[in-house]
Amino acid sequence: MIRWLAALCLLVLSAPALADEMRPVAIQFEQIGGPDWRLGWRQPIASAADDRMAMPRLPENCRIEGDIQRRMAPLAAHGNARVTCDGTVAGESIGWPAFPGHGEAILRVAPLDRGVQVHRLTPEEPTAMIAAKPFSAQVWRGYFVIGVEHILAGWDHLLFVIALVLLVARPWPVVKAATAFTVAHSITLAAVTLGFEGIRQDVVEALIALSIVFLAVEIARGSRDTLTRRLPWLVAFAFGLLHGFGFAGALREIGLPEGEVPAALVSFNLGVEAGQLLVVAAVLILMEWVGRLRPDARPQLIRFSAYAIGITGSYWLIDRLVA
Repeated sequence: MIRWLAALCLLVLSAPALADEMRPVAIQFEQIGGPDWRLGWRQPIASAADDRMAMPRLPENCRIEGDIQRRMAPLAAHGNARVTCDGTVAGESIGWPAFPGHGEAILRVAPLDRGVQVHRLTPEEPTAMIAAKPFSAQVWRGYFVIGVEHILAGWDHLLFVIALVLLVARPWPVVKAATAFTVAHSITLAAVTLGFEGIRQDVVEALIALSIVFLAVEIARGSRDTLTRRLPWLVAFAFGLLHGFGFAGALREIGLPEGEVPAALVSFNLGVEAGQLLVVAAVLILMEWVGRLRPDARPQLIRFSAYAIGITGSYWLIDRLVA
């Protein structure tokens, strides 16, 4: 059991690095005025020693003016350039040429005379056509997929949901708690999007780690009668308000298409909920399988999982406090 716990801790503690590699490439293509555009991109890298940097593919009627500014940061390379385009970019293609180590790129195009549009690029579809006007189907599909991927690749949110399942351990109460979590983070996400100031992102990240530690302690305390065990949906709702600020930070990086903000918010939240339900189902099925195969092993599995989750949450908390 000690070896199992050590292996699980090492796996989860490596999650931040893995999550950074799974983060999408972010591309910003913004019109400054007339033919002048600003191109910026962030490319996740495996380590600070990895100095390879790709370049977005520009529309055929656009060219880079002057030098490309490159900056290396921990686990990410940043690039900026000034671009001049001859005529309109509507109907032209823009894309990302390489996908080593990460499976997608999020492209944000912001013309001055049209709404902001967001495209999701993949190895199968590495380019996107700049639309004269963003269309609803693209917004609904794109932000739904972004929501699913954000919960599955966001290790802190994911670990919170797993801890919630281990704490409640019954299908219907788990679904109610997960739904309360979604409703709560939808409220704060919408509030921040509509202009509410919110909480500083570094403080939010530390509090999210603290919420994971809190649930791990509750799981480790066993079957004691606590508010968390009596009303798990209420605790999930309270922490969901906090996690919503974290989701808002992710959406702030991606951007929201003008004129389609409600559709983008709703589809993103639906994607997050779908991702959460996938995680809930997977953990419940695993617990049921372990219970049938070895009934005596299920309590030990939950207890040692609580230790691993608590150690990981504590590590993230300290790391985010001293960063």
